[in-house]
Amino acid sequence: MLLRTFAIALVAMCPLVASSQTAPQTVPQVGEPAPDFTLTDSTGAPIKLSAYKGKVVLLDFWATWCGGCKVEIPWYAEFQNKYQKDGLSAIGVSMDEDGWKSVKPFLEEHKLNYPVVIGNQDLASRYGGLPSLPMTLLIDRNGKIAESHAGMVNKDDFEKKIKGLLHESPAS
Repeated sequence: MLLRTFAIALVAMCPLVASSQTAPQTVPQVGEPAPDFTLTDSTGAPIKLSAYKGKVVLLDFWATWCGGCKVEIPWYAEFQNKYQKDGLSAIGVSMDEDGWKSVKPFLEEHKLNYPVVIGNQDLASRYGGLPSLPMTLLIDRNGKIAESHAGMVNKDDFEKKIKGLLHESPAS
């Protein structure tokens, strides 16, 4: 049991390679608008975060080499299947330094049911520098951050938060 707990702790957070930036990072806080972006998904389609206003967005920053990320991704695909009709949209943002070279084979093997884009340093900076992966945010129907979680989420707790957000109406 102790070994299992230690192993889970090891995969829960994968430190991201330190960037060359020395400026302090401002982490967007719960209740603030999620920083917008437009990035291209694996099919070449543009994914613009602000276009998802009116939906609850599960925004997952991850990498193919991150153990905790590999545990969570099937959960997020499951949530997408269960709650898409209720207004949930998952978006994966890979932070792999070699981009599609690592990500395309991963996607071929794992067949995700939501769009994946390749993040960059500018996007990472706008989300507080992403000191570790996975980093998952829930964005409410109004485009504001409702939850921000560094490291692996607790699946059941996260699903409850998603369901709660799905029952809220967007502000007029």
